[in-house]
Amino acid sequence: MTAPSPSEKAFVPFVSVENMMRLVHHIGIETVLTELTDVIESDFRRWPLFDKTPRVASHSREGVIELMPTSDGEIYAFKYVNGHPKNMAQGLQTVTAFGLLAEVSNGYPVLLTEMTLLTALRTAATSAMAARHLAPKGAKTMAMIGNGAQAEFQALAMKAVLGIDKIRLYDIDQRASDKVARNLAGSGLTVTVCPSAQSAIEGAEIITTCTADKQNATILTDNMVGSGVHINAIGGDCPGKTELHKDILKRADTFVEYPPQTRIEGEIQQMDPDYPVTELWKVVTGEAIGRHEPGQITLFDSVGFAVEDFSALRYVRAKLVGTGFYQDIDIIADPDDPRDLFGMLQRAKD
Repeated sequence: MTAPSPSEKAFVPFVSVENMMRLVHHIGIETVLTELTDVIESDFRRWPLFDKTPRVASHSREGVIELMPTSDGEIYAFKYVNGHPKNMAQGLQTVTAFGLLAEVSNGYPVLLTEMTLLTALRTAATSAMAARHLAPKGAKTMAMIGNGAQAEFQALAMKAVLGIDKIRLYDIDQRASDKVARNLAGSGLTVTVCPSAQSAIEGAEIITTCTADKQNATILTDNMVGSGVHINAIGGDCPGKTELHKDILKRADTFVEYPPQTRIEGEIQQMDPDYPVTELWKVVTGEAIGRHEPGQITLFDSVGFAVEDFSALRYVRAKLVGTGFYQDIDIIADPDDPRDLFGMLQRAKD
């Protein structure tokens, strides 16, 4: 979608939840995940161009509300997102989000969109992008520990991008696992609901942990993790919230998005400040080594970073062209004379 012309600048394309769903089905879910994986990787390849800062977070006992901004010098993006684990008990989403894309040259927004669905898609695509560089070659089986709102997206992304064909599920609430199995029926994946985390990881080359409780939990203990696996830890995403026993981190080569943020929010918050990590963008560009030996344990300590949201927003903007899956909204004041904002207000009385 091109930038609005001067006569259209008062209107901004807005993508509602309904239109986001229409767009995803128009393209195809697995196609979206595959294409979004490539877009995220292309932005990781130009990582030094981006403004980077840990997310601006407001924490409470109930959860967290965050702003995630970044810019590549031409386009600016931000996402508003919350994380409230207890929401599920009230029938509410634990994570909701919306985002905005703007032209740096004039500051005008060019896209406003829901990002609850889009965040799930970009998180899964980022997991697949990392696994493409870090997981054992030819991996076919993934264990999914924590079967909430993210689970199906993660499974389909790993299938579409890596060729995973078997998913082994575990959740403390079996109804969550049954939900995932039901939703993935007919997807081409062989889905097994397991009675424990230990049984779920048997035979898995990739282990994804995605639990919601805001606490220092031990979802995986050291003795559960064999050599050669890739761990995709996406549930540790705020201070005081972890999923892995620290002894696993001592054995693993750990890869992160942006260290200043991950050391606050990720699994590595358990470790000393000098615990060694590798920035994922360096693996993507070839500046650092990812997986290099069969017995190596790789850990993607994912907390989500603004560049991934930037990628998702620019992907959606491009895919909207010619679809009509948006509505123009007038959130920008547009007086005839840019100096006469008050006069525009007064004319509204007429």
